[in-house]
Amino acid sequence: MKTYYRAIPQVDAARPEGAFDLAGGWAWFSQVEVLRRGQAPEIIPAAQATEEALARMTEPRGTLAGLDMATPQVMGILNVTPDSFSDGGEFNAPDAAIARVAEMANQGATIIDIGGESTRPGAGHVAVVEEIARTAPVIAAVTAKSDVPISIDTRKAPVAREALSAGATLINDVSGFTWDGDLAPFAAEAGAPVCVMHAQGDPATMQDDPTYDDVLLDVYDFLEAQVGYLTSLGIPRHQILVDPGIGFGKTLTHNLALLARLSLFHSLGCPILLGASRKRFIGTLSNTEDAHDRMPGSVAVALAGVAQGVQVLRVHDVAETTQALTLWQAVTKGTN
Repeated sequence: MKTYYRAIPQVDAARPEGAFDLAGGWAWFSQVEVLRRGQAPEIIPAAQATEEALARMTEPRGTLAGLDMATPQVMGILNVTPDSFSDGGEFNAPDAAIARVAEMANQGATIIDIGGESTRPGAGHVAVVEEIARTAPVIAAVTAKSDVPISIDTRKAPVAREALSAGATLINDVSGFTWDGDLAPFAAEAGAPVCVMHAQGDPATMQDDPTYDDVLLDVYDFLEAQVGYLTSLGIPRHQILVDPGIGFGKTLTHNLALLARLSLFHSLGCPILLGASRKRFIGTLSNTEDAHDRMPGSVAVALAGVAQGVQVLRVHDVAETTQALTLWQAVTKGTN
């Protein structure tokens, strides 16, 4: 039976002797939760985990897309689409998109994720030519004026190719490199860092009736398999972000189960991205219908993720998240 090891992260100023750094970052752990399918969890001293598991949980993640994974990073969202769930139509004009990138960079975003195809529940397919037309000119214009790294949010190799030619650095695939068989080999050939996300089903149907045997372990197994595939192509493990895909083929219960034990994904040996900003489950829990009004809940979830060692926060509300993160870090450390 497969055994999973989850570091139980701590950020308390009082750290016991013998505690381990979590992923070379700001959190530490002295205990590990042992998980097995169909069995009750067990908590053991961290030193009793297998040598391989302990190495994966503790190894520093280094630098990805020019960003130091030893400190939390804020990824600003820019959807150049007419129909994204939160900001559709706001920034799909080139001038508005360029101005928004500059604004987010000034607010503290250390990388910008640009997407030309909505992946909201029920969204339809966008043709490759249209997606390129939406994204590549914006990326070229932005990178001509700014040094902030750009991530291309796409499932399609031709779109990624044009985006990297225009100046993008990171490829972020919400299908986890399962939709276009040419995308992962292209990323490896280009030497581009990637983000591999879990999603159950296509955006058009993913929320119809998502089901899992064990959502936490099912998502982990998928990401483990995809990380193995990507590394087999030559993409280094430390250049692969993993994203559990909050809201992508998940119910409220599924999302909360993943968020409660996010630190399990450190056992993949990769940095973690959390993208929960303004999502429906936040509106459900807070009784907030309009996505634009979900900033406080989004910030709360982001900070909970950072407390579990999440390295990259993908957010709409950059200024608010950055301010909250700055204060969280100062209070946690007891110093500025």
